[in-house]
Amino acid sequence: MPVLHNLRVTLEMIKWEHSIFALPFALCGAMLAASGLPTPHQLLWIIIAMLAARSAAMAFNRLADAALDAANPRTSTRALPAGHLSPAFVTTFVIVSCAIFILAAAQLNRLALWLSPVALAVLLLYSYTKRFTRWSHLVLGFALGIAPAAAWIAVRGSLDPRILILTAVTFWVAGFDILYACQDFDFDRHAGLHSIPRHLGIPRALWIARAFHLIMLLLLIALLPAFALGKLAIAGITAVMFLLLYEHSLVKPDNLARLNAAFFTMNGVISVVFAAFLAADLLLK
Repeated sequence: MPVLHNLRVTLEMIKWEHSIFALPFALCGAMLAASGLPTPHQLLWIIIAMLAARSAAMAFNRLADAALDAANPRTSTRALPAGHLSPAFVTTFVIVSCAIFILAAAQLNRLALWLSPVALAVLLLYSYTKRFTRWSHLVLGFALGIAPAAAWIAVRGSLDPRILILTAVTFWVAGFDILYACQDFDFDRHAGLHSIPRHLGIPRALWIARAFHLIMLLLLIALLPAFALGKLAIAGITAVMFLLLYEHSLVKPDNLARLNAAFFTMNGVISVVFAAFLAADLLLK
């Protein structure tokens, strides 16, 4: 069926499997809110909300960047510029994903529902920031960084300032997005797009990415006293530190050949490892 085929192509286009980047940190927020495991009802709708939100954001990004992707040799084979999908189908996919996200928020609590349009605005408007600011990496980071606080609201129906420490995700995502942007250094300069690598050069950009990841680690350490976390959480943060060191060792200013390994593989491992250690720490208390 054409619809199922287009849906499969759309899921491939948005790299649906990379939802693993953000989902574990959202689950961390939910587990901290519940001091363990949320209820099955909460867990189900938090997962649905996260998957729907990321799907809407990624598909909208592909729509917004379709003309740019067509002009960029690295991205010209993506589904929209290559003509494998129509803008109308992707627009419908975005609308349906947004509707599912709002439905999921409504299943959780009233505050989650009220804030769902705000969350969608942050997620969707990111796509245009690289047209006017070099700090678009931080906007993308914030789009994922609000996930733990959103999950806390989903569980508690209110916001505790302590969970804002876990907006550390903002700096984690911004750091690896800077690494990813290094491969488009020449294209961004030619197209008039903004990024840290384009404005500061790749060597300086790599140092800023390292600084962002150091800030992330410091914020994760601040979680320990805020939530009275124990040795397993400390072990998780230590593991994240070594994984980040390894990630940065893969990328050199004059050699970006291993960038995909640093971006796709390592970041998925980092998020899962941290969530696993945090979950173990909370459940064994």
